[in-house]
Amino acid sequence: MQISDLTPWGRDKEKSLASERENGSNPLVSLQRDINHVFEDFWNKVENGWNGRSDVVGMFGPSTDVTETDKSVDVSIELPGMTEKDIDVSLSSDAMTIRGEKKVEHEEERKGVYMSERSYGSFYRTVPLPAGVDPDKADAKFKNGVLTITLPKTAEAQAKVKRIPIKAA
Repeated sequence: MQISDLTPWGRDKEKSLASERENGSNPLVSLQRDINHVFEDFWNKVENGWNGRSDVVGMFGPSTDVTETDKSVDVSIELPGMTEKDIDVSLSSDAMTIRGEKKVEHEEERKGVYMSERSYGSFYRTVPLPAGVDPDKADAKFKNGVLTITLPKTAEAQAKVKRIPIKAA
C-alpha cells in the first residue's frame, strides 16, 4: 500500500496525471518532451560533425558544397569573417581536410564605459575524395569569405569517364 492510497486527493491526481500523459495535455509533460528533443538534436549534431546544415547539423560548421565534374572535384566553403591566414587545407591520398579558427575581439570605450567582447571558434571538415585526383595541381582561392578549392583529376581518371547514351523506352 502506498501513501497516495490513503489520501483521497492522491488517488484522483495520480489517475489524472496518467491520462494527461496519454493525451499530452499536461504542460510539464510537453516541456519534458521539448527538452528531450533539444538534447537529441544536440547529440545528433555532435555525432554528425556540426556541418552547419539544418537538415543534419546545427549552427557550428561552415556551409560546404562539393561538386564533381569529368575534369575536377570542386569544393566551396563559406567562411565569413575569416582570412586566408586563419585557414589550413591539407590533402591525403583519399581525403581533404580544411581547418580554421576564427578569433574576434572587440574593445570599445565611451563615456566612461569600457566594453570588451571576444569570441573564438574552430572547425574542421574532412571531404572524402574519389580516386584519380591530382593533389599536385590543386588550387585554392579565398575571396569575399568563400574558399574555393579545385582538385583536377588525372588524365587517366578523365579517360575512364564513359558516357552512356539514354534511349527512350
